[in-house]
This record gives sequence, structure tokens and C-alpha cells, in this order.
Amino acid sequence: MTDLKLTDIIIYPVKSLRGISLTRGFAGIRGLMHDRRYLLVDDAGHFITQRKHPSMATFDVLPEENGFSVSQGGQMIHIPYEISPVGKMDIDIWDDQLTALIAPENFSEWFSDHLGYSCHLVYMNDTIKRPVAEKYRVKNANVSFADALPYLLTGESSLHDLNSRLEVPVPMNRFRPNLVFSGGEAFSEDSFIRITIGDAIFRAVKPCARCIVTTTDQQTGDRGKEPLSTLATYRKNENKVLFGQNLICLQEGNVYLGDKLVTTS
Repeated sequence: MTDLKLTDIIIYPVKSLRGISLTRGFAGIRGLMHDRRYLLVDDAGHFITQRKHPSMATFDVLPEENGFSVSQGGQMIHIPYEISPVGKMDIDIWDDQLTALIAPENFSEWFSDHLGYSCHLVYMNDTIKRPVAEKYRVKNANVSFADALPYLLTGESSLHDLNSRLEVPVPMNRFRPNLVFSGGEAFSEDSFIRITIGDAIFRAVKPCARCIVTTTDQQTGDRGKEPLSTLATYRKNENKVLFGQNLICLQEGNVYLGDKLVTTS
């Protein structure tokens, strides 16, 4: 196998908004530092994502010192990586129920105005527990507001294989990974078991089942049928369409662009 090299490190400070590419990240048990620690919920506390609201893809997110900015429609709001909460709120995300911290009202008002419906920005700090599913859990690991597991790893060769079958190629951001690597054959990540990147060690726990978000243009919010339709013709297993590998972190540490991936299969 050719050398495998880390080519992108991406965090999504607010779940389902655009991500930020980093040159260095700290890989923790719960996920990359600052990844998906914020979440938008409706008045009932149900989580909000691009699955039902593809316009969330049009919110740009840029890094700032000790925080990030979110912009849409020519207007911007600045959000710190750690907030001073104004209260707590019971929320649900998939099958998990937990109590999240409520961000100051001006943040929720800004998102409500730009999304066109009432929503609330909530936050997860390290004291809030959302355990990883028991069959994947090690070291009593918790996860952020990610769908289920702390990390998603994808390979550039896999995307090239998919794009060779599409009339219009798609970028990797359709799959919203945290870690992207070059080298190896298409879908070589399917066979990874243990992966060392920089100072961190990960374990692959399951292929990632893909949803309608992959059909949403991450620049415009427009939705079509691809690449999910084509991917389903050759990457379907037990009615799940697969692309990428979900990981858990066994040993925390820094990862850097250009790091080699050392894998066992």
C-alpha cells in the first residue's frame, strides 16, 4: 500500500453548519477539540440538521481567536468556543436525551431570524455526558453532538472512485468528514482496524451509513439525488449506503496535516 497521508482536519463547531479546516487539531476521546459542541434545537428541544433544513449549508463558519464567526446573507455573529450559559434545556438528539447549556438569547435570535423559524443555540461542555453506544465504547467515552460517534474518516481515493461514476463530480464536503487521507486504494478504509495519526491512536468501529445530507450542495443548499443514488448501486449493505469509517479515539493527542496514517487491517 502506498503511504497514507492526512490531507484535511475539519471541525464543525455548530452541528450541520459548514466546517473549518485546520492545520493541526487535538484529537480527544469525545472528538476533535471544538467539534460539534454547539447545536440548534427547536422549541421542544429536538435537534435541527440539514436533513430537514438544507439551508443550514449556506451558513459560513470561519475561525477567530478563542472562537468562530457564523455569517449568512451578509450578516455575521461571533461565537466563543466556550460560553457563559444563561440556563439549561432538556434536548434530544437521535435516541439520546440530555441536558444542554443554553447560549445567550442574542445567539438564538440571530439564528431564528436567519433560518426563518424559532430555534435555540445550546452548548455542551465537558461536564455534560452523552455516552457512546455501549458496543463501541471504551474508557467510558462520551461523544459531542455528532450523530453517534466522535470521528469520521474518509479517503480521497474513495471519492475519486465515486466521482468516476458521476456525471458531475462532488467535493468531499458532501460527506462532512473530520479526517481525510490520501493514498491507498478506493475504500481501503473499510479494512482499517487500528489507525495511528500523529500522537493519537484510533480504532475503526463501523462503516458510516450515509443519508440525504450527501445530496445537499454545501455551498448553495440545493438538493438533488447524487451522489447517494450512484453510491447505492455499489456501496449498499443491509439497506445502508456506506462511505467512510467511524472511529473512536483510544489515545488522545495532536494530529497535523501531512501526518502519516499507520494502520492495521
